[in-house]
Amino acid sequence: MPCLIARPAAAEDRAPDVPAEGYAYVELTPESDTGSALLADEIALAIAYNGLSQAVMMVSPNDLEDFVHGFSLGAGFIESIDDIYDIRLTPHGDAIAAEVQVSSRAFWALKEQRRQLAGNTGCGLCGVEALDQALPDLPVLPSAPLPPATHLAGLRERVNVAQEIARRSGAVHAALFVDGSGEIRLCREDIGRHNALDKLIGALKRQRLDVRDGFAVVTSRCSLELIHKAVRAGLSTLVSLSAPTALTVQWARRQNLNLIHLPHRNAPRVYSPAPKAV
Repeated sequence: MPCLIARPAAAEDRAPDVPAEGYAYVELTPESDTGSALLADEIALAIAYNGLSQAVMMVSPNDLEDFVHGFSLGAGFIESIDDIYDIRLTPHGDAIAAEVQVSSRAFWALKEQRRQLAGNTGCGLCGVEALDQALPDLPVLPSAPLPPATHLAGLRERVNVAQEIARRSGAVHAALFVDGSGEIRLCREDIGRHNALDKLIGALKRQRLDVRDGFAVVTSRCSLELIHKAVRAGLSTLVSLSAPTALTVQWARRQNLNLIHLPHRNAPRVYSPAPKAV
């Protein structure tokens, strides 16, 4: 089936007050100087599985098939990207509808999850179900060696170079994959930090890359949801440019996920696995 992906409007399709080089602005200064700037694109994406509407979210309109694959896996809607048979992306003005065809097994599990949530509303248990969603049972990953310190050297600068959208407009997060040789293999960007990691996971799975032969990098705050997504994807190591939360470290240790924080001016800090007692 054809796949239609929305792209930024051509110059002739833009509104008259939006020049090709970006959006006009006036500086709030006595001189009232003017200029223009490129801004990050944002669209609403509605996802339906086998005709059943599941989610609507705001995303950057790039690498959407990667996002749908990664989101479906990271949210636990599918066990493998092979459960996805087809994706049709159809633009609707400032929105895109994603019609996803999944296996009967995945669709049954998705409907059962929705049925349990709906059946418990009003009985005092819906909060428990919500907690099960927020704090799910996850597999414990096999132990994996930490990446060499040389692969982390100058990583912040290399990440900045890889972020093409951020260099143009700013306002986006990035998730990247550094392979076993220390090279940045993939970079995915999005206005949402979760979305960026979903896109990266989707790209890794669709390209059948070995997710344990290297590590993922996120430029955003490292929250618990990112740990869930990394574990479900089978990543062995997650590197964050921002400090993790305490709960994030606890879960990373529990699930055997290597978790490293890369501060601006200090050496990389390994939070998981926990340091051995001296």
